[in-house]
Amino acid sequence: MPILQAFGPTAGRPPLPAPAAGASAAARRYGVRPTPALEWNAQVERESAPLYARVKAVIPPVEWPFFAPYVKAINALKRERNAVILAHNYQTPEIYNCVADFVGDSLQLAREAAKVDADIIVQCGVHFMAETAKILNPGKTVLIPDLKAGCSLAASITGADVRLLRQKFPGVPVVAYVNTSAEVKAEVDICCTSSNAVAVVESLGADTVIFLPDQYLAKYVAAHSKVKIIAWQGACEVHERFTAEELRQLRDNDPSLQIIAHPECPPDVIAEADYTGSTAGMIDWVRKNRPRAWSW
Repeated sequence: MPILQAFGPTAGRPPLPAPAAGASAAARRYGVRPTPALEWNAQVERESAPLYARVKAVIPPVEWPFFAPYVKAINALKRERNAVILAHNYQTPEIYNCVADFVGDSLQLAREAAKVDADIIVQCGVHFMAETAKILNPGKTVLIPDLKAGCSLAASITGADVRLLRQKFPGVPVVAYVNTSAEVKAEVDICCTSSNAVAVVESLGADTVIFLPDQYLAKYVAAHSKVKIIAWQGACEVHERFTAEELRQLRDNDPSLQIIAHPECPPDVIAEADYTGSTAGMIDWVRKNRPRAWSW
């Protein structure tokens, strides 16, 4: 079913304020340790060898002496502070394979955040992921290493935008993709992920649903459901870059090529894909189908 109506986005959320001068709340609570020695030596080489075995296919030997001292220091600090690191699938290999305690997509990390027995959660992802971890763990300290780690999709809509939509469509339930800020989540009826978006929309038993903020995921839901969808015109700046023409060119060069896509991609890209699914779904698809190796 086609999208019923589409709105937005506004200018989006204002830029995050600069960190306040002085020590952060976490620093005041836990104290600040001196910077550890970040030197490559025989001891670091020996202790980090098992970790390097995990990433040697993607990190050249010449680069490991730079990463290894940081990996060693982070893992030591985790133990000392009773902290866990949640890393999104998009993180780099030395983080994903060598310091993360839990890895996955937004849904998997949210689930793990609710179960962890630690004083501190370090979210290696973007702002909305850290906010979700804090929602599920209000009594824990949640840290995000980079205050500039934002998401173009989450930034496309505000809580005020949701309230305006409710005024325009009174009584229509609002579904938010998990890739939204805590401010937006507080204004909607229910949240979903890319893997359960269709099921969540249909579970409401409504003829019409407001779905936000991803316009392409909204179109994907509309194409797989009889529910009328009112969409928000937000998008991920990365997924939006792919085009069907590019994929057809790749297939022309190699007809045996198999293409997998996320439902945040435009519809013409999804139409060219052999499989469409969440990040976890795509990983499972690769594990099960074991397509031959291919590189750009």
